[in-house]
Amino acid sequence: MVEVYLDHAATTPMHPEVIEEMTRIMANVFGNPSSIHGFGRKASFELEMAREEISQSINCHSTEIIFNSGGTEGDNTAIIQTALTQKDKGKHIISTNAEHSAVTHSLDYLETLGFEITLLPVNETGGITVEQVAAALRDDTILVTTMFGNNEVGTINPICKIGELLEEHQALFHTDAVQAFGTEKIDVKELKVDYLSVSGHKINGPKGVGFLYIKKGRVVPIMIHGGDQEEKKRAGTENLAGIAGLKKAITLLSEEQKLANKEKYLAYREIILSKLREENIDFEVNGSEDNHLAHILNIWFKGVKSNLLLSKLDLLGYAISTGSACSAGTVAPSPVILAMKPETKEAASESIRISFGYGLTSEDIEMFSEKLAETIKSLV
Repeated sequence: MVEVYLDHAATTPMHPEVIEEMTRIMANVFGNPSSIHGFGRKASFELEMAREEISQSINCHSTEIIFNSGGTEGDNTAIIQTALTQKDKGKHIISTNAEHSAVTHSLDYLETLGFEITLLPVNETGGITVEQVAAALRDDTILVTTMFGNNEVGTINPICKIGELLEEHQALFHTDAVQAFGTEKIDVKELKVDYLSVSGHKINGPKGVGFLYIKKGRVVPIMIHGGDQEEKKRAGTENLAGIAGLKKAITLLSEEQKLANKEKYLAYREIILSKLREENIDFEVNGSEDNHLAHILNIWFKGVKSNLLLSKLDLLGYAISTGSACSAGTVAPSPVILAMKPETKEAASESIRISFGYGLTSEDIEMFSEKLAETIKSLV
């Protein structure tokens, strides 16, 4: 049986060069970066080299990079700690109704502390407009948080325009760039964001490591108390091997490589859609047709239950998903699709997400397209 992985938006396989770099660190650099002896200095050197290279990838200063356990911790820190720090200036926060659970659950928690949350409704493509943000802004708004590119349908939000809007306002701006980092150009100065979250395992790096960009001058209270690591913002001995793997994964993603990946993934997308049209399958693409992350394709197959389609394809050796992987293995109607299509609730339980990444070939996609069409016809 074939084994073809098409769920790269959930997690990605580690690149061989990432594994090699992590192995080098684990075998040769075991010192604590906070120790002042030679072993510690050697580890500290590797740590700061990683910080420097990663900062260059988003055009910021190395001291603005705080290593952590990944996107969820980054989102929690940026949202909860910012709210607690800024509460004397107001308690109003703006987000959307199609965010990742790391954001929505952070906002739910803040509501229990008396903060007021405005969730902007996404349009039929799963995105919002800068005009919506402008209309929702108030004098007591302290934070705007929205993802760069949607993790289920891939729609890209106007982050740069929102950043420009907020330049003259007290509200701080956070974006979850976990899905976008692998294919999109990320320049925090151009985007004018105050906080940006990234996770290693979405870009062929290791799980359990990521970083949070915190713009210089922005105060974030300590969330994990202990030692003075990470600019005294996150206590605990750093996961040096993981950070080295993250660095390698990021250095492999040059702007040229990102562009090449986008072109390849868009070609994969067209192979699948062309096959579905050729076979006269009744389907609708969820999300924006021209403003989306290249590696995510979300499709509504009308009248076909997504959990049944997923199971059938899994038995054939093809791994896809019905949405976010952060729901403890449950197969439930997608809240993102529900937000996009509130009048057609069946779409949320009849849509699948296909996501591309490292290791796939055109031949894999062509074979998958044939099996996808055959399977849908057998279920209609």
